[in-house]
Amino acid sequence: LLQCVASHPETRTVFLQAQIPLFLYPFLQTTSKTRPFEYLRLTSLGVIGALVKADEQEVITFLLATEIIPLCLRIMETGSELSKTVATFILQKILLDESGLSYICQTYERFSHVAIILGKMVIQLAKEPSARLLKHVVRCYLRLSDNPRAREALRQCLPDQLRDATFSVCLQDDKSTKHWLHLLIKNLELGVVAPTDPRQIGMSPLTS
Repeated sequence: LLQCVASHPETRTVFLQAQIPLFLYPFLQTTSKTRPFEYLRLTSLGVIGALVKADEQEVITFLLATEIIPLCLRIMETGSELSKTVATFILQKILLDESGLSYICQTYERFSHVAIILGKMVIQLAKEPSARLLKHVVRCYLRLSDNPRAREALRQCLPDQLRDATFSVCLQDDKSTKHWLHLLIKNLELGVVAPTDPRQIGMSPLTS
């Protein structure tokens, strides 16, 4: 029900004004890996995911002000594959907004936290491949490479698994992600960023 309210254009603004998403944050903070808690986290993430799919500035402003990023990062590190995918999608949508990218790249601490978690995910994906999750991880890296300071840092800390052929089998049927990965490597090698279309790289994990 909350997801329907969050996704509808006539109720979304009031939904944010009433700060209803904050009531879901305690569910996102849970760490139990039992199925009921995992389902609760996943459905709560679904509400936030419905908000960010709207591509509206007020949504990103609200989420940045309420510290959603650390919650997403923790789930990206420890959640189930589906929860990780939705949490990474939320981070991706925040990054695709200029204010979100600026916020994350504003301090070394924020950027490094994101980079460390993404790096851990790449290492884990090398062991347990998931094309759907990898797609959103690559898109996050690609968007970070639009920021000059982040791009310089990524030249040093981008995982080797994204530079070599580690994911060639995983991505053999995924032309779009191979393209984004190629573009990422090109950005880091040349230092010249090709324009990215947020609409193109902001697809929902539920539809990709």
